[in-house]
Amino acid sequence: MNLPSKETLERIYGESERSLARYQSLAENFRKNFAPEKKDAAGCEMTFFTAPGRTEIVGNHTDHNGGKILAGSISLDTIGAACPSGTDVITIVSEGYRDRIIVDLTRLDRVPKNRGSFSLVAGMAMAARKMGFAVSGFNAYISTEVISAAGVSSSASFEMLVCAIMDEFFNDGRMQRIDYARIGQYAENHFWDKASGLMDQMACAVGGTILLDFAKIATAPAEDAGTASKTPAAPRLTDDDICKQVDFSFSQLGYDLVIVNTGKGHADLSDEYSSVPMEMKEAAHALGAGLLCETDEEALLAHISDIPNDRAILRALHFFEENKRVDAAYQAALDRDGATLLKMIEESGRSSWEWLQNCYSIRNYKEQKVNLTLALTKLFLDRAGKGVCRVHGGGFAGVIACILPQEETDNYVNYIAQYVGRENVYPMNIRTFGAGKVE
Repeated sequence: MNLPSKETLERIYGESERSLARYQSLAENFRKNFAPEKKDAAGCEMTFFTAPGRTEIVGNHTDHNGGKILAGSISLDTIGAACPSGTDVITIVSEGYRDRIIVDLTRLDRVPKNRGSFSLVAGMAMAARKMGFAVSGFNAYISTEVISAAGVSSSASFEMLVCAIMDEFFNDGRMQRIDYARIGQYAENHFWDKASGLMDQMACAVGGTILLDFAKIATAPAEDAGTASKTPAAPRLTDDDICKQVDFSFSQLGYDLVIVNTGKGHADLSDEYSSVPMEMKEAAHALGAGLLCETDEEALLAHISDIPNDRAILRALHFFEENKRVDAAYQAALDRDGATLLKMIEESGRSSWEWLQNCYSIRNYKEQKVNLTLALTKLFLDRAGKGVCRVHGGGFAGVIACILPQEETDNYVNYIAQYVGRENVYPMNIRTFGAGKVE
């Protein structure tokens, strides 16, 4: 059994004992499902893959209007053991799910929409082929620790793992991370009816802390951006067009990131999410632009009277101020300036609450799990004298992020677990390894 080396696991996870047990279980389950011997029917040894979830540090709801985001991959990940099948069929067994995902690559045009992972994998295969990449059949057993429906991008983590498999087996590693991201976006747009951007996928694919600037891709021709109305095609944007990496982790400051699942999922909130980009674009259109990245804050202030929707104005103001905070946070990360970075995170969270208004659903205003968990966390942080908290991800429900000194992490976990349950509290950090093969 050729398991990942301890050195490799230490590099990815910061430890090897627990992660080695995970990969050992993964390999055993792959063999139970696909290959009783060392090699499968195609004569190929299994290969291991990983793709992390993601955290948004600063830059809440800006990507869809060509804004900026400081994001990072997290230590929770999706892992897979896979091997080419020598057929035209993709077969995936996902731990915890009863049914296999079986996609016949000769019948992609007949795959129904909105059938969960089945539709998603088919959409990714179709997108990859439309972008000029090769896709053939493979078998995979997949296991994940990325929290589902909780703002850390479990779906994007799964998508980037599948992209890494296709890249390794059939494309000699020539796919860029922006290609991974656009494949995932295309599948969600076309096969899930989910109007997703590229932030989740890029943060899961690249690894580490990254500055993402979506202005170029948002204003590119539709066929390049891979929007729902067009298929992705050349000319291809590169990773360097939208992404800059920075050597930063909260652990460098002596801090931990703790994600807290507040107990309310995202499933019934699509209208709330859709209202954010729609209202930002409403403000942009009033200024003669298609997206907010094509105009500026001064133009907005000069034309407030032309926009009857006050919430659209507030959300547009959030966009412009959030871009400034992202720039400041990126520079602070480069400088290891923890005080400024934490200040930007705190201000971003406050703006999300007050201006963007994505901490609870106005349709069910009595249920405010995000706000309540933030309030309880703020009480703890005030007593500790250090740390910040904010809504995490899309908002309206789901999770919050707390960044606090490592010496207070256990105390906070025990404290907040009283209210949300220990199973909903996840201490973690930023990891440098994105989506790819595990040697």
